[in-house]
Amino acid sequence: MRVLVLGSGVIGVCSAWYLAQAGFEVAVVDRQPGPGLETSFANVGQISPGYASPWAAPGIPLKALKWLFSQHAPLSIRPTAHLSQYLWLARMLRNCTHARYAVNKSRMVRMAEYSGDMLDELRNATGIPYEGRQLGTMQLFRTVEQLDGADKDMEVLEEYGIPFALLDRDGIGRAEPALKPMLEKFTGALLLMHDQTGDCYKFTQRLEEMARTAGVEFRYGQTLDRLDHDGNRIRAAIIDGKPETADHYVLALGSYSPQLLRPLGLRIPVYPLKGYSLTIPITDPAMAPMSTVLDERYKVAVTRFDQRIRIGGMAGIQGYDLSLNPRRRATLEMVVGDLYPQGGDLDRGEFWTGLRPATPDGAPIVGPTRYRNLFLNTGHGTLGWTMACGSGRYIADLIAGNKPGFNDEGLSIARYG
Repeated sequence: MRVLVLGSGVIGVCSAWYLAQAGFEVAVVDRQPGPGLETSFANVGQISPGYASPWAAPGIPLKALKWLFSQHAPLSIRPTAHLSQYLWLARMLRNCTHARYAVNKSRMVRMAEYSGDMLDELRNATGIPYEGRQLGTMQLFRTVEQLDGADKDMEVLEEYGIPFALLDRDGIGRAEPALKPMLEKFTGALLLMHDQTGDCYKFTQRLEEMARTAGVEFRYGQTLDRLDHDGNRIRAAIIDGKPETADHYVLALGSYSPQLLRPLGLRIPVYPLKGYSLTIPITDPAMAPMSTVLDERYKVAVTRFDQRIRIGGMAGIQGYDLSLNPRRRATLEMVVGDLYPQGGDLDRGEFWTGLRPATPDGAPIVGPTRYRNLFLNTGHGTLGWTMACGSGRYIADLIAGNKPGFNDEGLSIARYG
């Protein structure tokens, strides 16, 4: 049977890889000239099941109001003329309750934990290189309030059996030696020992090469016009004006998924959450991070690659705008300059922005639709890299008729009615 995968970011390429491993004939189509050139290109590099949490959380509405007046706010909202923005925000606010947060986080953690296992399995089986590090990730707290707030997160981590350690200042220095000169700035940290890091773009490129070797066809520079249907099945994908048929179709178009689904009567609440990153060359390896640290105050993460440091974070709710805001660069420079002032060369930094496909409840939309041969793999928000391998394997299992390897309750479009 033939499967057509629409989209060649890390989600689409992982889907193609696992489908090929399951014995399907697979083709991947994308408008870009190569794999991983949009949201997968320069994300912060965290693979963090332990931090799999919705933005929609208790207390966020009040924090968002305060952030409106903050120079280095982690969340910004710029009104647009599109109704979808306000509907998405309204849905997000409705999810900012303790009850909804618990349900949504459960769904995210289940997928993220499974995906981490699949990545480990893939790396051990193939040796795929992507500047990966398995040294854990650390959440830094600057205030007693932030440290006390970690209690609820630790309860959730214990519930799902995720290993963690609460560090004092000396523990922070042992885990991240370059932070020793500024330990007085912190009240403590949460270390997630099983979290990982790696360059998502390099992973996507290499996995695409491996998938080609396994027989997957990749076609770039092609425009997907629409999907035609006949009753409860997709009849063809119209690509550059010409119909192309397959037995099954997998939609992995990230933030651009809703536009293709709307004519089919499928409305998914996926909205582009704009994020930024800055990549700088390492000048002193001893003064650079060992893995990833997340500054809780600014919601900015700093990640170590082999010869580079990547700083990323923030979320802008402002439509499909891809302009580079110098104020956001200033925030990234401020955070890395405060934590690792001697680690890298800011003057040679590469500034980037991308659109993360976010749902108002935080969990991705992965699974079947009312069209029997159309499957969705989108809506991963800031955790696409974290959930990529698990989502791809899960889609392949669904299409092959295999039992999923984890509890998949609540992940499909069906949860929206």
